Amino acid sequence: MKFSEKVKTMSLTQKLLLLVGGLLVILLLWRVGQAIFKEANAKNNRQPAVAVILSPVENGLIRDVGRFSGTLIPKSQFVVAPKVSGKLKKLYVNIGDKVTRGQVVALIDDEEYQQQVAQAEADLKVARANFEEARSALELAKKDLERAVTLHQKGIYSDAQFDAVQAQYESQAARFKVAEAQVANREAALETARLRLSYTRIIATWETGSDIRYVGERYADEGALLSANTPIISIVELQPITAVIYATDKEYFRIKVGQEVSITSGVFPDQVFRGRVTRVAPLLKETTRQARIEIDIDNENNLLKPGMFVNAQIEYDRRENARIIPYSAIVTRGNAQGVFIADIENRKAYFKPIKTGIIEGEKAEVLEPADLSGYVVTLGQHLLQDGMGIILPEEGMQTGGPAGSRYSGSRG
Repeated sequence: MKFSEKVKTMSLTQKLLLLVGGLLVILLLWRVGQAIFKEANAKNNRQPAVAVILSPVENGLIRDVGRFSGTLIPKSQFVVAPKVSGKLKKLYVNIGDKVTRGQVVALIDDEEYQQQVAQAEADLKVARANFEEARSALELAKKDLERAVTLHQKGIYSDAQFDAVQAQYESQAARFKVAEAQVANREAALETARLRLSYTRIIATWETGSDIRYVGERYADEGALLSANTPIISIVELQPITAVIYATDKEYFRIKVGQEVSITSGVFPDQVFRGRVTRVAPLLKETTRQARIEIDIDNENNLLKPGMFVNAQIEYDRRENARIIPYSAIVTRGNAQGVFIADIENRKAYFKPIKTGIIEGEKAEVLEPADLSGYVVTLGQHLLQDGMGIILPEEGMQTGGPAGSRYSGSRG
């Protein structure tokens, strides 16, 4: 007999019992499926603990420092050249030699200029002799004029005779003035000849700065025929020495004349030189968007040389007792910047939003919250979410860790 036929022959009570039994089976299957789904969902949502490294929140010094690279140039530099032409007879200095203010550094062959001085002296003697002759003639003409005035007043000299004596006097007076001018001219010529002779002794001189400088380069050798203004040597000032750096607009407005600067060089890695900003360019170049900054450096031992590459650090600000964390601990979750604070006892990590201040290398200043303390996660934080478990070594858990130490953990 088929099932449909059996149902038709069943009583009403049997039908009701069959319906209730079917509903119970369906309810039981639904409950079992719901439990299986919840368990699978819980397994999917269960987050594993993350192995991390921790660093303590510390208090200490942090500085806001600008770092630049630059090149050394002489504080001042000039070229020594002759003012007159001639053969370079003697060069008294060479590259690297010290030069003092007013020192004779070279000598030009001066025979020609000595002859010019002798000729000027002879011409002056002639001019002075002519001057004495003209003065004597003028005195005689003056006496004749005085006598002529007296005789003319008495009527002895006619007007024509008086005019002739007066004209003679004026002529002698003119000759005297010419002789006087010639003496002045010959004296000037003699001074010029002596001055040109002095130019054969080439002197290195300057107005400001230290009294000692150095020969930087040599451009001519002894025996060379030089014309006026031909370079012979260059003179450089090494104490102080100048470093040139370039700052972008971000750093430019933070640099002021007078700021102290720490200078280091790869040649002297263990030595720090002290400098001070002396010049800040009033403009940024359009091609580079950078401004030229000049720093004077104390170079007492002359260790630093022009052309060397240096690194400069300019301190803008500092905090003596700042709250400091490793910069690597800072992460972003959503729109908030913060760190994960480790709850060592419960082995959990909780996200804490922070506001940072000065960043110095791998250190970051925490401005808010002001009471931040404990340990922050510095490795593994990219895997963390708020409240996740963390794995720490058992020895760190037991001792609590000394200040400045790090916790490190591994899975298992």
